[in-house]
Amino acid sequence: MLKGLNARAMTLITWGIEHSEELGILAEKHPTGATLIDLGIKARGGLAAGRLMTEVCLGGLGKTSITTSSYEDVAVPSIHVETDFPAVATLGAQFAGWQIKTSDYFAMGSGPARAIALKPKELFQKIAYSEESENAVLVLEADRYPTEEAIKYIAQECETTPSNVYVLVAPTSSMAGVVQISGRIVESGIHRLTELGFDPKKILYGCGYAPISPIHPNAAKAMGRTNDAISYGGATFYSVDSDDDAKLKELTSRAPSSASKDYGRPFYEVFKAANFDFYKIDSGIFAPATFAVTNVKTGVTHTAGKINPTLLKQTMQLTPA
Repeated sequence: MLKGLNARAMTLITWGIEHSEELGILAEKHPTGATLIDLGIKARGGLAAGRLMTEVCLGGLGKTSITTSSYEDVAVPSIHVETDFPAVATLGAQFAGWQIKTSDYFAMGSGPARAIALKPKELFQKIAYSEESENAVLVLEADRYPTEEAIKYIAQECETTPSNVYVLVAPTSSMAGVVQISGRIVESGIHRLTELGFDPKKILYGCGYAPISPIHPNAAKAMGRTNDAISYGGATFYSVDSDDDAKLKELTSRAPSSASKDYGRPFYEVFKAANFDFYKIDSGIFAPATFAVTNVKTGVTHTAGKINPTLLKQTMQLTPA
């Protein structure tokens, strides 16, 4: 029996708190009794903190490493992600599918607590997964700590007490923040394939890499860079079990960001033109640059998409010496 996502995440959190000094993170008790782990607001954070945040997001069912990637004449740090439980680790935990919205707080929630609260329910129906856990682990991309009302809301939705809630938080404009967003490379591809109609339970293994964008002090521009890191520099590789190879080839061809009508401009420009309304942006842009999908039933690998070094260097302001 597979150990629960929240239990696995708790093992990582315990280790992280024990090594908080070298990770540059702060762990403290929230007024509600919840445990708050700061990886980039007051805390210094860093690459290792970002890896921890990513692996907690994956519910302990994925591994990460920091590597480098070259884009024409520049090399940049990148994060490599791998998982042998792709649907549960990414859609069941890592996907930012829970709006933490109260009268005094808003943030998008990721992590294994979603599998308790079933946020969103239809996605958990697709992967046929849910879990019960006394401890609830959630990851927030935010520039301030959650309020008492927000913590109580999370606890209520997870049918537990605030003292059993563990929240990791880092802003987009932090090292841990940019690492964990690029660390969503495998998840973004699986979510895109699922949107196109592929059964995520048929995805057997997944790995990928994406460049880690340079930190930008402006939150909106930082978000633009992190999206571009995946859409213009991210590569994914999946092994799937499909009885319809022709259909798989067709879905793969439609999956990369280059198939989106919003492709070709830095995300910040697209977002600004949409009056900063995500719902006015084609969802197809939120996808990796490239896909390689191997059908284990046939041995055929379908590939699609392209890395766009020119746009990547433009959005990240990467210039050779």
